[in-house]
Amino acid sequence: MNQSVGVGVLLFFFAPTAGYAIELGLPLDCEIGQTCLVQNYVDHDMSDRASDYQCGALTYDGHNGTDFRVPTLAMQRRGVHVLAVADGQVLRTRDGMADMSISAPEAPSVAGQECGNGAVIAHADGWETQYCHLAHGSLRVKRGDRVKAGDPIGHVGLSGKTEFPHVHFVVRLRGEVVDPFSVAAPDGSCGLGTVLWKPSLRESLSYRAPAVLNAGFADGPITMDQVDEGIGANPRLPQDAPALVAFVRAIGLRRGQVQRLSVTGPDGETLVDQAEKPLDRDKAQMLLYVGRKRPSEGFKPGRYRADYFVTREGRIVLQKSFEVSL
Repeated sequence: MNQSVGVGVLLFFFAPTAGYAIELGLPLDCEIGQTCLVQNYVDHDMSDRASDYQCGALTYDGHNGTDFRVPTLAMQRRGVHVLAVADGQVLRTRDGMADMSISAPEAPSVAGQECGNGAVIAHADGWETQYCHLAHGSLRVKRGDRVKAGDPIGHVGLSGKTEFPHVHFVVRLRGEVVDPFSVAAPDGSCGLGTVLWKPSLRESLSYRAPAVLNAGFADGPITMDQVDEGIGANPRLPQDAPALVAFVRAIGLRRGQVQRLSVTGPDGETLVDQAEKPLDRDKAQMLLYVGRKRPSEGFKPGRYRADYFVTREGRIVLQKSFEVSL
């Protein structure tokens, strides 16, 4: 499938790690922007409002970590390793909590155990890292174990206080939470401070808002649950499909932004072109789909292309194109 991604907000304000004797690898065995992405950052606003390290909205009040999300529950069930980000020793662990969204009607209370299954690892010079929401029964380390950077410690799960599959990753220095994207940033600054990520990761971890989490085609109207189950991953649909529907699930959308999604046929004909109203508020995630029922003569064979744009005051801040064959 031919896919392209354009991002309007792509900022490189990373400072060197001078003065900090730690560099961090990824806490997930994934490819940023493809098989995982950052959903939320550390909240830098000390009031009852929220602001991430770029003065954006990819966080919520009191959030003390970085959420590395996998795109679907189907991927989570196949198993995605959570990795130690640096050499260290395991301080404590928890396992045994069920994998269940807190929004499920039958979900038990997680009061006092919001992290779910997880681990805390001590590193040199007073550094600690914490890994939350691991899958039930997946933990591979115990208290006292020595680990190397990149060692698997468990799998991404849905344990604790979460509604989507991710690892909530927390960094502390001598007991105080720090943001690995902007350590010791001046109060009120945007995009400043010291980054702790390894140099090889910094470009892929550049701030992106908004971002596309899922995109694809289906043969009828779809729900968020179906997207979570991995619908749209197949680059082909049958020619006699009852409908042709393109969908996008985006995260980090902001108030006033406008989404537009169109589908073009193999002969260049526009099947559907839909622009939404400007968003009335920020959206942590949002599903948009457009489509057309099968015509009486059937769909023409060939490749169909979808184009998704997010604009603000006429300026493109995000775009993505994707295709399917019939």
